[in-house]
Amino acid sequence: MDLTAAQSAVVAGILFAAYLVRSVTGFGSALLAVPMLALFLPLSLVVPWIVTLDVLAAVALSLVDGRRRVVAWKELARLIFAAVLGVGVGVVLLVRLPQPWLLTGLGLLAIAFGLRAAFGVEPRRLISPWWAWPAGIAGGGIGALFGTGGPPFVIYLTHRLEDKRLIRTTLSMLFLLEGTIRAAAFAFAGLLAQPRLGWVLFGSLPVMALGLFVGNLVHLRIAPARLIHAIGLLLVLSGVLLVFRAW
Repeated sequence: MDLTAAQSAVVAGILFAAYLVRSVTGFGSALLAVPMLALFLPLSLVVPWIVTLDVLAAVALSLVDGRRRVVAWKELARLIFAAVLGVGVGVVLLVRLPQPWLLTGLGLLAIAFGLRAAFGVEPRRLISPWWAWPAGIAGGGIGALFGTGGPPFVIYLTHRLEDKRLIRTTLSMLFLLEGTIRAAAFAFAGLLAQPRLGWVLFGSLPVMALGLFVGNLVHLRIAPARLIHAIGLLLVLSGVLLVFRAW
């Protein structure tokens, strides 16, 4: 992929960290990986690559600890129906928008969500289930465009559910289903037919597996809140760098 040995090592480190975070918190792999990988590689390659890895990670995590058994199915259904609409719009924009616009949008998105995480913004009130529609459309659209559609889903569910375990298990199943929908949409749009994609997927599977394995070993020793604060700071930094790179 025309990367130096040092750049390849950085890419591997990003993937390892992203899937370690995914194993510890239940989300955040794409949110961390995509903005940082986009500093080295085109978004049209990074997004379908990470979406495919995320689907495989969701399957692996579900099989390891049975997260699929305890899920808020009503909330999941509301979000999935809305996300389908968002995915359709996002895929069209991913194919048609110029690269500088995409990088700028991703950079600003990373900064916004990074600041929210860094300052520890917490849900304070219950919201109406009708908010599933804007949250689902935004999550599906942002996910298709940038591979990082998790934050709208997380924000909605944390304002609807109080049980943190239920939030985590519902997110795990949501990412599996929504990621599969996105992967199918990418296949239809020809984004999965890129010659380089098969090679990067094959090469990154061991790194992803190692990150998930280590995360599963240490998840009880790491405070998720502290980890999320650190992710927030990384996102702000990568967002600023992306905006500069775009222009």
